Amino acid sequence: MDLAPGWDALIDEYRSHLTAERGLSVHTVRAYTSDLTELAAQVAVPPSAVTLAGLRGWLAAMADAEAAPATVQRRVACVRGFFAWAAREGYVAADPAARLKAPKRGRRLPKVLSADTMAEVLDGAEVRAAEEGSAITVRDAALLEILYSSGLRVSELVGLRLRDVDRERRAVTVLGKGGKERTVPLGTPALAALDAWLARRPELAGPASPDTVFLGERGGALDPRVARRVVHAATGPGEGVGPHALRHAMATHLVEGGADLRSVQEMLGHASVATTQIYTHVTSERLNQAYRQAHPRA
Repeated sequence: MDLAPGWDALIDEYRSHLTAERGLSVHTVRAYTSDLTELAAQVAVPPSAVTLAGLRGWLAAMADAEAAPATVQRRVACVRGFFAWAAREGYVAADPAARLKAPKRGRRLPKVLSADTMAEVLDGAEVRAAEEGSAITVRDAALLEILYSSGLRVSELVGLRLRDVDRERRAVTVLGKGGKERTVPLGTPALAALDAWLARRPELAGPASPDTVFLGERGGALDPRVARRVVHAATGPGEGVGPHALRHAMATHLVEGGADLRSVQEMLGHASVATTQIYTHVTSERLNQAYRQAHPRA
């Protein structure tokens, strides 16, 4: 894509800043790079000539294209961060994005599997592992148990190393977003499933296998796409849920059981408790629904 002069070099500089100084993931850096490239193509002027009016025109173009609200929010955040950095480093004279605001979007509550549904999913995986007896089915049962027990992101799960498991503390240590480390407890069923898998892990491991807890069929690190397929298959094609739904279920069930938000925030690795507060809305909505269905004068 041919961009106006100055964009390619500046985007490269910003990519280095995001990676080396802010420690963002490869996926996030790639997304930001794509967002900035699309912006550059839209405004069609050098970075130093971008104006607030031009950025608002870019927003209007996204609205015309019916871009998803979440996508617009992410792109605006990316552009605001980029120009704030560029102004701070002296690449542009002034920050044209300082007053740029994304349209507000309504809060969408996450889809949450009930505790009964989760029990059926996990029991089903255990039965399959017992009946089929393969290392893969034992691995999949452990994967599901740990996702629900710990609320790990799928990237954290596949990156979990053998030394990150602390049997004495009944917990795992994970490296989350922004390189932040946290320790998350594991329940008894998850530990039992993990022990069963680790006993079978040597069947897949080879001389070149990484020290990750979970392995693929050929002995390499487990691909996140495989983990997603495991969850989809276990929850049923009609549900259409992935690993993040198990994270939502874990958090919601903790809040419903009386866990305080600060503890849930730490377990999930949220930077702000405001992010965790969505689970109070989820539980409130479910209570309201139950009330409307059951109370004679609802």
